[in-house]
Amino acid sequence: MSRARIFVIVGVVAVAAAGLAYAASRAIATKQHAEEVADDIEAQLAALDPVTRTAVIGRLSADAAQKVRGQS
Repeated sequence: MSRARIFVIVGVVAVAAAGLAYAASRAIATKQHAEEVADDIEAQLAALDPVTRTAVIGRLSADAAQKVRGQS
């Protein structure tokens, strides 16, 4: 193989590796953000009085069930 071809192959592999590293870092950041949002929602629910908390969870459950039934 010629030197130019080797440099092209090394360049393509380096670009592919950089792309994979970027995609992995974005996936990790998205997962961390989702966990933070879920923790925030759980904290807000925990701060509610028991009757209000039950009503909110019931409403969320009913809305989720309606969406699932609508998609079928």
